[in-house]
Amino acid sequence: MIPYATAAEAEAALGRAMTWAEAVWYQYSAAMPDSWLHCLTTCILFVIYTITPLPLLVLEQFAPSVVLPYKLQPRVQVPLAASLRCYMEAAFVFPVAVGFQLVSYPAAAKILRTRMGLPLPSVRETVAQLVVYSLLEDYLSYWIHRLLHTKWGYEKIHRVHHEFTAPTGFAMSYSHWAENLLLSIPALAGPVIAPCHITTQWLWFSIRLIEGINIHSGYHFPFSPSKLIPFYGGAAYHDYHHYAGGHSQSNFAPLFTYCDYLYRTDKKSRPSDVSWSLFVFFFETGYRYHKLKQAKLKSLEEDNVEKKGGSTAFCNGKKD
Repeated sequence: MIPYATAAEAEAALGRAMTWAEAVWYQYSAAMPDSWLHCLTTCILFVIYTITPLPLLVLEQFAPSVVLPYKLQPRVQVPLAASLRCYMEAAFVFPVAVGFQLVSYPAAAKILRTRMGLPLPSVRETVAQLVVYSLLEDYLSYWIHRLLHTKWGYEKIHRVHHEFTAPTGFAMSYSHWAENLLLSIPALAGPVIAPCHITTQWLWFSIRLIEGINIHSGYHFPFSPSKLIPFYGGAAYHDYHHYAGGHSQSNFAPLFTYCDYLYRTDKKSRPSDVSWSLFVFFFETGYRYHKLKQAKLKSLEEDNVEKKGGSTAFCNGKKD
């Protein structure tokens, strides 16, 4: 709650006139308790999780030929019932999280030290914090993900997330409760180490969720961020990880690929009797082979669609 009764008092405390964004923020949050602003994070994420995957879901179900050229596993279509069940099982976590946030807010406020009032952060500050949060979250998530692919971690926890061998957007949050808890640690690490304004926090978690939905979408479009952002893996990179399933020992990175590169898990296998440079030059890696295979399948599937007048056959892409 902003401790100023009027906008004039707020400007006097700032020593300058409020920007238009600060004026909007003052009008919105002046009388709102900080605990509610804190809980709005989860409410925002619930709306994003509900809406973002819908366009591709609708197109895949009712107009598959429109998106088929961009589908990474073109012979796979997740049934609508499976997608809805996936959403319902994952969405129930959000209201539970709101309740937990309300109860734990006094402790969370001390740990996160999130700013709620004025002034709003500058664009430079916000961008700098988002970059730091992304790099830190990516590094910590990489190691947790590798631990989840140990025999015990996979069988007891991570196998739930890998039920979808061809992921869909709603599968991003479809995980064992313990995995959701573990992976919340890297996401919170940045804001804990470098405290931010609540608006930056909303932006950070929103971007992270949208990016997670993107890499689980099962599609690689011409405008994919992987074509613009260095070391960004994107949907194609993570799709191979799901395709390989429990046997996968590569492509662990959730956002950037530098950890996979540094720790040599960006490939399916690496020989011990020849140098890595020779291996790259003379042999195909699992990921590259998978991309070539999928490209051929796309071409064949598109030919089948043309011959059958727009219809095609799919498997469900989910383990029984």
